[in-house]
Amino acid sequence: MPAKVLILFYSTYGHVYQLAKAVAEGVKEAGAEAVIKRVPETLPADVLAKLGAVEAQKQFASVPIATVDELPSYDAIIFGTPTRFGAMAGQLRTFLDATGGLWMKGALVGKVGSVFTSTATQHGGQETTLISTITSLLHHGFVIVGLPYTFQAQTTPDQIIGCSPYGASTVAGGKGERSPHQIDLDGAKFQGKHVAQIATKLIA
Repeated sequence: MPAKVLILFYSTYGHVYQLAKAVAEGVKEAGAEAVIKRVPETLPADVLAKLGAVEAQKQFASVPIATVDELPSYDAIIFGTPTRFGAMAGQLRTFLDATGGLWMKGALVGKVGSVFTSTATQHGGQETTLISTITSLLHHGFVIVGLPYTFQAQTTPDQIIGCSPYGASTVAGGKGERSPHQIDLDGAKFQGKHVAQIATKLIA
């Protein structure tokens, strides 16, 4: 029976969404079911307009919005979020803050959990965002899976790239002008496949 994997993300300008699609490719390559959903937007339309995000968000407007109650139906959940001051975006934080009922029931204990992210700058908090998000997942009892060094491209020293053992990532640029590097997309795909393979073993 193939594992069912949710790729749950928030994205402002589309960089995390691009990584999410790459993650889904990896999940499918492992023979698992990939479901992409997003968390609800919490910013008002006028603020999104000031951020210049309205047009960018149209690319994933058709992606379904997840509900807290559906989370236990998945064998693994891979969370994607941009960085906000070295931590997850408020939109994902708000969503996770609503999972207290699941925590009380231990509904997510034993699920596979993993994280990917994006930052504006090369040293803008990628690892702190990944690690601090993982902390929340540990409270729920997730079995944490990262991006191992068997994805050797993450050691590339001569280009501006993301990715670390804690999860895939990318550098978006101060105005969101950079597209994810191919290495970042490859890392996200590798992570998706890795998570799906481990989830499949756990449910066997």
